Amino acid sequence: MNRKPSAKPRNPNFSSGPCSKYPGYNLEALKDAPLGRSHRSEIGKSKLAEVIDKTKQLLKIPGGYRVGIVPASDTGAFEMAMWNLLGDRPVDVICFEFFGQTWAVDIQKQLKLKQVRLFSAAYGLLPDLSEVNSEHDLVFTWNGTTSGVKVPGADFIHAERTGLTLCDATSAVFAMELPWDKLDATTFSWQKVLGGEAAHGMLILSPRAVERLESYTPPWPMPKIFQLTKAGKLIGEIFEGSTINTPSMLCTEDYLAALNWAESVGGIEGLIRRSEANLKVVEAFVSGREWLDFLAADPTIRSNTSVCLTVDLPPEKIKQMVKLLEREQAAYDISSYREAPYGLRFWCGATVEKEDLELAMTWLDWAYHGVQ
Repeated sequence: MNRKPSAKPRNPNFSSGPCSKYPGYNLEALKDAPLGRSHRSEIGKSKLAEVIDKTKQLLKIPGGYRVGIVPASDTGAFEMAMWNLLGDRPVDVICFEFFGQTWAVDIQKQLKLKQVRLFSAAYGLLPDLSEVNSEHDLVFTWNGTTSGVKVPGADFIHAERTGLTLCDATSAVFAMELPWDKLDATTFSWQKVLGGEAAHGMLILSPRAVERLESYTPPWPMPKIFQLTKAGKLIGEIFEGSTINTPSMLCTEDYLAALNWAESVGGIEGLIRRSEANLKVVEAFVSGREWLDFLAADPTIRSNTSVCLTVDLPPEKIKQMVKLLEREQAAYDISSYREAPYGLRFWCGATVEKEDLELAMTWLDWAYHGVQ
């Protein structure tokens, strides 16, 4: 008998972006947003500078690194890094999900670089990273939001490298330990792990990246919205809160509230613990069901944020499951990414409560048997 569960998640939002707001979120947290004020005003600049300072503190970013707020979410931040930094030397690109493939296409088709090596793997797998050349620039995603795969660490990055590492960390930052000494240009967006609002990106530059910016001029025209240097020098104001274009002060206040919540649950260590505990909930559930498995079969490379699952059903039946769970208000937005193998995807970052995920799993069981 397929008995319908009696309890539902208090928060059924399991989208992988924009992600769930933190527990207890209330619009009252935005009451101090300087709406109608210029982002160039004293209060506007102070709010943006506070975002940068709190981000540095929470992520334990080393001294000498620059943190800036940039337009167009993580995509804009990473495109900005590529357009400014690449072209000085050969490039190695690691592709194991949709966005890594996107960066490879941009490098080859838009920037038209010729000396490019691709390290590719199918969804659910990680390519062999042992041949990455430390004299080349390296472009990679730390965590594959669309594949549920993460790199298991940074041992493949040489400490004495001469190339730069460009890391798209949007679904990893605030949920996984990142070795900042091996990352030169790192990007993320507010809408991912802390459940902020869309359209704002963050760009973190190492001193080595800044040195490249000030010693190398790319051969292609640079759109104004991407420009990080002027007269051969870094535009330092960008990394002090003077943004290239107009940011939303409401979204800024929202991100500050999320940063404050992150501090309240134990900072970066607390965030990582919460996310890893959520993954364990899904792992325990999957272990008892023959019809369900992880797209990333190897647990050493399995994401603890964007958790991708395969279901022993044809796609039309999986679609029915997703619609059924949404109609019952038990789980929203859990379809796999449109370019990935058809299945399910649950966001398990720190803003998701373990108890909600446990309840969602009982509904998942019910939905599977309900579409048979």
